[in-house]
Amino acid sequence: MLRSLTSAISGLQSFQQQMDVIGNNVANVNTTAFKSARVELADAFSQTLQSSSAGSGGNSGTPGMQIGCGVVIQAINNIYSQGALARTGVGTDLAVSGSGYFVVRNTLDNNTYVTRAGDFRVDQAGYLVTNGGLRVQGYSDAALSTMGDIVIDTTGMPPSAPPAPSMVSFAISVDGKINVSLSNGSQFVRGQILMQNFTDPQGLMKESNNLYSGIGAAGPLGGAASPTPAPPGTNGMGTIQAGALELSNVDLASEFTNLITTQRAYQANARVITTSDEMLQELVNLKR
Repeated sequence: MLRSLTSAISGLQSFQQQMDVIGNNVANVNTTAFKSARVELADAFSQTLQSSSAGSGGNSGTPGMQIGCGVVIQAINNIYSQGALARTGVGTDLAVSGSGYFVVRNTLDNNTYVTRAGDFRVDQAGYLVTNGGLRVQGYSDAALSTMGDIVIDTTGMPPSAPPAPSMVSFAISVDGKINVSLSNGSQFVRGQILMQNFTDPQGLMKESNNLYSGIGAAGPLGGAASPTPAPPGTNGMGTIQAGALELSNVDLASEFTNLITTQRAYQANARVITTSDEMLQELVNLKR
């Protein structure tokens, strides 16, 4: 059979998967903190018809002759560039300006994930959680010494004369500290949101709901054995912008351009299959 058939089929398969990636990018153009992906193509192995040889004396060397066998997808990489920040005015909406990820914990299975999406809320127990109920991690005490679930209440407030003051409001600073304002006019730091950073973010795995797993494989702060988050603004991480959300980094103009080129490449490979079939048909008709 003609090699062009298998080469063109590999092209159809690869460009179909590339179209799937583009479609997913476009579908998530309005997803909070979504990171777009791109397909990296590479040529498949080549069949060697003649090996190259070096020249000697007055003789020239001979070049090698190879015929490629198509294309393969080498990688599907996420693009972790910063998305635009949009002001929301909601105090629990947090955006990361720069590098870094929020750390959240699933209380049902105790698994830990990271996310760039800071559309958080405070639940009925006072915990800062994602829309899916995962608890944001950081220093959970007023002394900023104990790692755990971030809770916003009056625990750890300075001593005061009775009656005990109540919490009036809270604000989150650029370094992640949660400043609680009390009814007696005083303030105190209830805790601090910590973030994680990675040397190889391509090792992260998307888990839906804007979550990433594979923390150990991505080279986290503290090492794969014991990942240790750090305060925002340290270890090369960005700062937290309260009352804002990071938008998707999908560039629609680029995606539509890739859509067109991928479609044309798919059509070209389909035409190669049609032409190869016509050549085989002519070969079969030789017997007539």
